[in-house]
Amino acid sequence: MSIPRSDPPVRSTGWATLGVVAKLVAMIVGSIVFAASGSTPAYSQAPQSKIAPDLQAVIAAAKVPKVSWAKNVDGKLHVKALVVSGSADPDLVELRGAVLSAGGSVYFRYVSVAALSVMLPASQVANIAARADVQSISPNRLTARSASTLEYASGSIAAGVRTYRSDGSYTGLDGSGIGIAILDSGIGWSHLNMTGPDGETSRVLKAVDFQKVGDAAALGVKDWTAGVDASASLYPGSATMATYESKLNAYRADRADEYGHGTHVASVAAGRGFYQNTDSTGIAPNANLYDVKVLDDRGFGQVSDVLAGIDWVIYHAREYNIRVMNLSLAADSTETFLTDPLARAVRSATAAGITVVVAAGNFGRNPYGIEQYGAIASPGNDPSVITVGSANTKGNAVRSDDDVNNFSSRGPTRGDYTDAAGTRQVDNLLKPDLVAPGNKIVGAVASDKAGSNRAWNYLAKTYSTLSAAYGYNKQDSRQQLFNLSGTSISSPAVAGTVALMLQANPGLTPPLIKAILQYTAQPIANANLLQQGAGLLNVEGAVRLAKALRTDVAGAVSAGNLIAGAPLLASGVAMPTQVSTLNGETFNWSRIVFAGGDRILSGPALFMAFQPIYDPQLTWARGMALRRTVSYWPARAGVAANTFPKAIVEAKAPNQTFITAGVVDGTDLGGTSSGRARTGTFTPTAMYSGWLVNGGGKTLTQGFVLSEGFVLSEGFVLSEGLVLNEGFVLSEGFVLSEGFVLSEGFVLSESGQTGVFDPNEGPLLGE
Repeated sequence: MSIPRSDPPVRSTGWATLGVVAKLVAMIVGSIVFAASGSTPAYSQAPQSKIAPDLQAVIAAAKVPKVSWAKNVDGKLHVKALVVSGSADPDLVELRGAVLSAGGSVYFRYVSVAALSVMLPASQVANIAARADVQSISPNRLTARSASTLEYASGSIAAGVRTYRSDGSYTGLDGSGIGIAILDSGIGWSHLNMTGPDGETSRVLKAVDFQKVGDAAALGVKDWTAGVDASASLYPGSATMATYESKLNAYRADRADEYGHGTHVASVAAGRGFYQNTDSTGIAPNANLYDVKVLDDRGFGQVSDVLAGIDWVIYHAREYNIRVMNLSLAADSTETFLTDPLARAVRSATAAGITVVVAAGNFGRNPYGIEQYGAIASPGNDPSVITVGSANTKGNAVRSDDDVNNFSSRGPTRGDYTDAAGTRQVDNLLKPDLVAPGNKIVGAVASDKAGSNRAWNYLAKTYSTLSAAYGYNKQDSRQQLFNLSGTSISSPAVAGTVALMLQANPGLTPPLIKAILQYTAQPIANANLLQQGAGLLNVEGAVRLAKALRTDVAGAVSAGNLIAGAPLLASGVAMPTQVSTLNGETFNWSRIVFAGGDRILSGPALFMAFQPIYDPQLTWARGMALRRTVSYWPARAGVAANTFPKAIVEAKAPNQTFITAGVVDGTDLGGTSSGRARTGTFTPTAMYSGWLVNGGGKTLTQGFVLSEGFVLSEGFVLSEGLVLNEGFVLSEGFVLSEGFVLSEGFVLSESGQTGVFDPNEGPLLGE
């Protein structure tokens, strides 16, 4: 079935509009310089090199392009931007003062990244960029949602995970006690899928609304007005913080999710849907949910809103035991992960101990239906997050017939910067990390508090075919279901899996969780490393390996008490067998772990001995190493120390061991990357896995050691421009909307097809 033609029409003029801005971007050379010396990451002193190319293009344009972050105020062009700083002052006092003196306003100061959300006269952007304490300036781009059988297909119904469900309880792991933050369009908290064992009490324990927070609407600041600094008095216990939190509160709103995307995402991660004939149970059906609304009733938001939402999660993570954050959204970025604000923010969340799971995006095909590589968006471009692509389960629990959806974004990441020698360096990080079911997945419909069939969300009302299988407008209240597809739906399947892993072993760190998920994944036949990463999500294997490890890793790493090579397996526990049997099919684990952004590691030693790369505050990518340090507000009455983060600072990592002896390095097995020859990163994952299973690769005798800020060993050699899409920079976000790029004034059909319809996949929004 196809999407009805009542949906917004495709307008060919939209691509022309994007092309004009893309040409403007191409005319301006703006690059970022990463220096190898100094205690903090340093960038070129040339002001233009610090300004994102799309921001430069708008400032240079003769006429203001139609973007949300630029506007003529009193006849002068003003822009809304995110200014990232390298200042040692976490309050950024001098930088805030400079913005005010330049005739701008400061809307927000972030904890997750040393940055300000500002409004500035366009004529002053270069002056602010010229400051020594400024590393980069990015426009406040739009963001958008990337838009059971699931339990069986993923392996969450298996021995050792969940083996039996009754009307009110599960036997085995269900995510109990673990908090999952969903940054999306909201969660329909009253839907029965969101309730606990009693069938009435909602597991959505908190809901906050960050719409336009980056513009300080929640603080009562008038928009596009100069001379305002709303960030000055936001600290724990302050009256401003209390007012701010009260204005954010959206708990028990009658209409929590007007768009409908966030509710479906939450139900895939943690829905409790066994009570219906069509079982819509998610992966972790008793996890606690935290609704962080950053997208509006049509699925759009601003980067500043998402940053503020990430800040809120980091701030409250220890208070609420939020261990997992799901971001089924993305934004365009012309920048390297080193400076991209969203990438930096999720890196901070990881450093704070939160496992961040992100949708890879739905750009596996260009508008003409041709497969394209290099289409991973922000924040999926950051090496610290778990970036998830989409697999097609063909509507059954059999895994051997699964494949990677055509729409799922392929890697590698394509952000770039200019090094100290003036050479362009492309990030080229291996992505996605793995794939998970994301095609025609059933989930909850958001409605009003009563669950009325007359109050459905935008997606369900606009595209009736999505709920046709369950009865459009005829379902029982608070029990309505519909289908969605996309990497947006794959991501929460992994987020729910992380909750199960943390329930089984609360001492896991985010990078250790990522390594386990990759190592235990099942390679899909014929799909390569840039299409599927390490393979298909295997919940059974991930949980079994998590249970085998010691439970004090996170605490010991935080305290600095776990040295490289220390035993990682729990006392008296052997390394598990590296195979899984699901639904009658037995398969080898992939044995693949991405490290350093461009290397493939393998072997039991990865999990038998502690590897320093499992420290969540450490980032290693393409020969470069960074460390993030989290500082906390002092203890106060009723609040223990080390509860509320105050600042997170990134600096060059000190010299240390990264990988210990005994680990297998399989990077060179693939050779130079060639799409035509199917070598290097284009090697089928199953082939790579087979080599490793059969003893391929080099067993390290000394490991990898960081020296002077660099790991002197390159990974995959990529043939520049061979198949990578170098023209993928688009205006106004790369904004992902279930497989389409949207721009202000440029609306594309929500049917989800980018040119070629594949009847085996159906529309991206589902059928």
